[in-house]
Amino acid sequence: MRCFYQTSMLISVLPPLLLVDFILGAFSNGLSLWIFIFHLKPWKSSTVLLFNLALADFLLNMILPFRTSYYFSEMNWKFGHAFCNVSLQMVAMNRTGSIVFLTCVALDRYVHVVHPHHPLNSLSKTKAACGAAILWLVTFSMTAHLLFLPQHNTTDCESFVIYTDTKDIGFGLLWHRSVLVFSFYLPLAVIVFCTCSIFSQLRRRQLTQQVRIKKALWFIMMVVVVFVVCFLPNNITMLLIWFHGGQIASGQEKVCEDMENLNTVFYMTLCLTYLNSTLDPLIYYYSIPTFKNMCRRALHLGRASDTGEDTTQRPQSQEQSTHSNNRL
Repeated sequence: MRCFYQTSMLISVLPPLLLVDFILGAFSNGLSLWIFIFHLKPWKSSTVLLFNLALADFLLNMILPFRTSYYFSEMNWKFGHAFCNVSLQMVAMNRTGSIVFLTCVALDRYVHVVHPHHPLNSLSKTKAACGAAILWLVTFSMTAHLLFLPQHNTTDCESFVIYTDTKDIGFGLLWHRSVLVFSFYLPLAVIVFCTCSIFSQLRRRQLTQQVRIKKALWFIMMVVVVFVVCFLPNNITMLLIWFHGGQIASGQEKVCEDMENLNTVFYMTLCLTYLNSTLDPLIYYYSIPTFKNMCRRALHLGRASDTGEDTTQRPQSQEQSTHSNNRL
């Protein structure tokens, strides 16, 4: 037994939310990529990670207008079955890619703080780029099954359907569920571990009151907050739907009605996962002074002082300032 919902609430609420996510995300990540490519030099291995995070967010935003049109048209997909599966795969791949690179950013901070002499701290840009390419290949392989996803009819374009009969759950669905769980809860555990280790290490060294260390703590806390706020509600709702659906005997008349509230919450929290692409640029803004100054210049806000440093100190040379601003 399968449940499909086309509630008026989803149709009326999702399009404006997705449109806002698209406008803010496309602008902020487009600006971020412009700064990374043309103005942020020289790059370091950590810059490669942040660039790929921005790229994943930007590509995700490029699909949102089609999803907005789908819900605005009362869940009537007008772009063909093939492009439906392509769009679903791109959404899943770039959302997973965003999680993966956000986790790598946390790991990078962990290695720098807790293991300052580790070889990874001197990783070249070329090796970092190769590592990023491998991560993209992994995320593609984890979501490639969506390219062959069968749809209920020619107007549906969904990768999430509630099943209340385990007989309907095939290998493809089990793989999809496993990917969703693995691609969130494992990175969550890694990010929590990195954060706790960084705090513990800095407290042991009694460095938490230093200005530069406060900036590092602020950076890692932003990663945690963005990750938890954007992804945790949707993943918890998804687990509740699977658990609740598994407890209901198939064939009951009110099964789909009982699950409708959870389904609505799921789609509302799904918009939060798209909001991640809008919040990620805040990480670049507050962690890279050069990035902050370029953003303010592009928005005609004037040059910002390097937060975390005493502005009364003697000005550094241009070469030293550039080197300092590009450190992550």
